[in-house]
Amino acid sequence: MIKESVGIVETKYFNISEPIELDSGESLKEVTVAYETYGELNKEKSNAILICHALTGDAHAAGWHEGDKKPGWWEIVIGPGKALDSEKYFIICSNVLGGCKGTTGPSSINPDTGKEYGLEFPVITIKDMVEVQKRLVDSFGINQLAAIIGGSMGGMQVLQWMVTYPKMMKKAIPIATAAMSSPQQIAFNAVGRQSIFSDPNWNGGNYYKTGEIPRNGLSLARMIAHITYLSDESMDIKFGRGLQDKDEISYDFTVDFQVESYLKHQGESFVKRFDANSYLFITKAVDLFDLTVNNSLIDGLKDVEAKTEVISVDSDWLYPTEQSMEIVTALNANDVEVSFSEIKSNYGHDAFLLEKGQLNYIFSKCLADSVVEDLMMEEVVTIKENVDVRKAAQLMLKKHVTHIPVVTDDYKLIGIVTSWDLSKSIATNSNQLKDIMTTTVKYCHARDSIEDIARMMRKFDISCLPVVDEDMKVLGLITTDQISNLLS
Repeated sequence: MIKESVGIVETKYFNISEPIELDSGESLKEVTVAYETYGELNKEKSNAILICHALTGDAHAAGWHEGDKKPGWWEIVIGPGKALDSEKYFIICSNVLGGCKGTTGPSSINPDTGKEYGLEFPVITIKDMVEVQKRLVDSFGINQLAAIIGGSMGGMQVLQWMVTYPKMMKKAIPIATAAMSSPQQIAFNAVGRQSIFSDPNWNGGNYYKTGEIPRNGLSLARMIAHITYLSDESMDIKFGRGLQDKDEISYDFTVDFQVESYLKHQGESFVKRFDANSYLFITKAVDLFDLTVNNSLIDGLKDVEAKTEVISVDSDWLYPTEQSMEIVTALNANDVEVSFSEIKSNYGHDAFLLEKGQLNYIFSKCLADSVVEDLMMEEVVTIKENVDVRKAAQLMLKKHVTHIPVVTDDYKLIGIVTSWDLSKSIATNSNQLKDIMTTTVKYCHARDSIEDIARMMRKFDISCLPVVDEDMKVLGLITTDQISNLLS
């Protein structure tokens, strides 16, 4: 166990008392959610980050279970001092609906029959998965997440959250994903499912009591999928045309090449930890994923509010950069604050699980907390409302400012006067400051987020805001120029 790990963790379980209404029109009752948390939820409940796992992942994203030989699947970015710092954030990761690692899925007991669901489990969607996650998040009393982050199918969940619950997160980071499954992606999943269907031990999904599982079919499905997670370059570097445990070609159908042995091992290992029926239902949910409305992704993402960092991998051919750019373009069209990063890696799609340095850098940059206090000017020129306009103009010239807060004797904000107001005084022949100053003044607080303030200033076309304390006493000023300098 390394020093920066969250240490020994346990999977917890949350039982949802109300039925979950599904996209299909069916419902699921007595749903259980397996989840893990790392760090502590702060008093304001404002430091929570939700992690969404990929197709065959689970709730164990970081730390170690007792007796484990390896840590959680995203140990490289979660833990003290890492980008997803467990000493700063309260991090939540849950197993998806339909899974087989503790959350209700086809291998769970159907409360109506007392037997495993099997194919009686209803077809689910990414939106259904998000609805279950929302119930879990609500159980903590969290009104807004600091961020939601996920890669591959986890990225789809992030995007669905952004659409379904646009006010529930400040920031969103979808990685190596798409806003809809392409025909090629659907095709790979379809072949994987057919390999399971064709295994005699699948038995129409009713194999739980037979003592046999569709081992060959599920193994083959995993082998097919795993090819899409790698790049041609990574396979060439790792295997080339190297032979496996032999010096020459055998000229039969035994394993000759290292890459064959590797895929065979991946398939056999997968069968030990995953349920075949879960694989069917989860891949189907991925295939059904489509956030377009009226064939328009711009329309589909029109309600998104979260600041978004879209990340792709340059060698990913399963979810290529072009699909990430479609998301960026649609968000830009909706005036959403969005940035884009492309991971440089020869690992292919799996890079989002492996590229420690780049991921920590991008996450840290995106999650960095900049508040008004960090930027505001503290030496502020103020003026009282009972002075004449001439004195305000002289003060602006002397101090080289264009905005002066108007305050009471104890420095409480009651208005603001601008160079525009002075122009207005000439046009209206007004001599008293109280006649021209703006009294319905917008203001902010020192601990307000720079991003929130920048958004408000754009909305109301404001170039300067007074910063006040809880008693409305002026503490400073913040301008759009300062914010622009920071962002650039």
